[in-house]
Amino acid sequence: MAKVTESDAGTPVPQRLLAAATRLFAEQGYDRTSVQEIVEAAGVTKGALYHYFGSKEDLLQEVYARVLRLQQERLDAYADSDAPVEQRLRDAAADVVVTTIENLDDAAIFFRSMHHLSPEKNKQVRAERRRYHERFRALIEEGQKDGVFSTATPADLVVDYHFGSVHHLSTWYRPDGPLTQQQVADHLADLLLRALRP
Repeated sequence: MAKVTESDAGTPVPQRLLAAATRLFAEQGYDRTSVQEIVEAAGVTKGALYHYFGSKEDLLQEVYARVLRLQQERLDAYADSDAPVEQRLRDAAADVVVTTIENLDDAAIFFRSMHHLSPEKNKQVRAERRRYHERFRALIEEGQKDGVFSTATPADLVVDYHFGSVHHLSTWYRPDGPLTQQQVADHLADLLLRALRP
């Protein structure tokens, strides 16, 4: 098992724990990874883990939450820009693909292991995801209201269509495959906009 290297020593403990947990969850699965393995890989004590996270379940929640926070910040920036709605939606649609690919282990772990979260934590994560989806849907609705996008397909269905593609990236995308992450993002964003064309 990989231990903490000299270069990791300066990394703050919470990030070291998250990096170790992410790697181990991806390699072994959440349920087959022990707290002891995580703290050994991170080079910290169990006390440090419980100080920052409280439980292995909290680590699982944070693996996904940090990606979702990043994506929400970026979506908000695109949505709040002065660009035409078509450009804002395309940028947001491509960005969620790129940021998911950049954090593919996190996304894969989460979708495989979400059922391990307590009902309360599951509810929190779903609420955060819903907030992201609602902001994304608001861009589609804005374009539909302004006549830029077709109203033939309900905005909710368009959102589900795009995020269905995003959520399955971990099952087929390979960094050494024929398409770069930006090419995949551009293709999926273009498909979304074609589906909305009046």
